[in-house]
Amino acid sequence: MRVLISIGERNFPRDVAEGLEALAEVIYLSAREKGYWEALREAVALVAGGERIDEEFLDRAPRLRLVARFGVGYDNVDVEACTRRGVYVTHTPGVLSGAVADLTWGLILSLARGLPGADRFVRERWAQGLERLPFGFDLEGKTLGIIGLGRIGAEVARRAQGFGVRVLYHDVVRKPELEEAYGVEYAPLEELLRASDIVSIHVPLLPSTERLIGERELRMMKPTALLINTSRGRVIDQRALLKALREGWIKGAGLDVYEEEPIPLDDPLLRLENVVLTPHIGSATRETRRRMAEACALNVKAVLEGRRPPNLVPEQRIDDR
Repeated sequence: MRVLISIGERNFPRDVAEGLEALAEVIYLSAREKGYWEALREAVALVAGGERIDEEFLDRAPRLRLVARFGVGYDNVDVEACTRRGVYVTHTPGVLSGAVADLTWGLILSLARGLPGADRFVRERWAQGLERLPFGFDLEGKTLGIIGLGRIGAEVARRAQGFGVRVLYHDVVRKPELEEAYGVEYAPLEELLRASDIVSIHVPLLPSTERLIGERELRMMKPTALLINTSRGRVIDQRALLKALREGWIKGAGLDVYEEEPIPLDDPLLRLENVVLTPHIGSATRETRRRMAEACALNVKAVLEGRRPPNLVPEQRIDDR
């Protein structure tokens, strides 16, 4: 049997892979490297990054029994096609929630206090004494609106308790236990958008959430509001966001994800001063990436041993094969 790891040794350390080598041949190859498709043809399990896994892909992987997605999101995987072919799809929920929540607050603080501009100012102009930076704003007393109070959204709410903010949330399922634990308040989406000084998005990319935030929603927000997105780029209509930032419908945005990744160097978002941009690094800490690799390894090991993997995506949890 063969396990193909397409995410590289940096993300999936060799010592984690050693636990699989007694059960299968382990090969590291990215989808861009020569020999990937030949290796895939014999693979029983694939530890996958961002490659698109659809019918055409599966046709080239006749022995595949598991797609272990390295991450919590799996919008690049056609789960229905995998299910029809008897291929398990797993992800890594829970292990990266804290890291993404930390980055979310990093983006909020960077925008509230203008940290990227302040850093450039010190490096380039401060000693000249020719200008002063604009003031930032306090977080205490402001309203944070969280769209999607799942694992990551809940971690953002938990961290919010230290900043003295009021927290509203919107979710398709109301969470009374989290309301009590973190003092958060449920609100309809439109009410949340109108009331919040900061709106942070934490929903999966589904047909119901694609372009959830468009021109209509952006116009509901305060002109002093910030929009944060560490979920998936296509949850926001990026063209509408660009217009909103240029015309002052909202004050700023912090983005870790984009409609197209990597975002093109000529994208007009990159020329705006009221955005803070990071390259999809929500889970990019040493500790979190190791936990993600270990979670993938548990899923792979289960399938190699003929067992049901522990971290199936929700669409496959009703399947009792």
